[in-house]
Amino acid sequence: MAKGNEEFDSTAINLLGAGTTINGDINSNGDIRINGTLTGNLTTKGRVIIGETGKIKGEINCKNADIMGFVEGKFTVVDLLSLKSNSTVIGDVTIGRIAIEPGCRFNGSCNMTEINNTTITDKKTDAK
Repeated sequence: MAKGNEEFDSTAINLLGAGTTINGDINSNGDIRINGTLTGNLTTKGRVIIGETGKIKGEINCKNADIMGFVEGKFTVVDLLSLKSNSTVIGDVTIGRIAIEPGCRFNGSCNMTEINNTTITDKKTDAK
């Protein structure tokens, strides 16, 4: 029997390869690795990995994030944000926990709070 549209594989790993550029928003239920460039918002219920060649300009909402590349925008990370030594982050972050390696460049504000999993949802607007 075929799976319904509501079912998904939460273990799926999505990849935006080096040399690839996306202008627009990405919504995912699984982990995602960005080695290319994303100009837009990224929302996932899994882990976000920004590789050394990865660049994001936009808002990020995820459960965990490992940053090795460049990010400019607002972050919401439910659990752990890990900033590696060669990363550059410009923007405001709201996180559960943070790990920063020496050499990381971070310019913005950090709000550490307990965020529940309901924070990561698909954004929908109501027409009024």
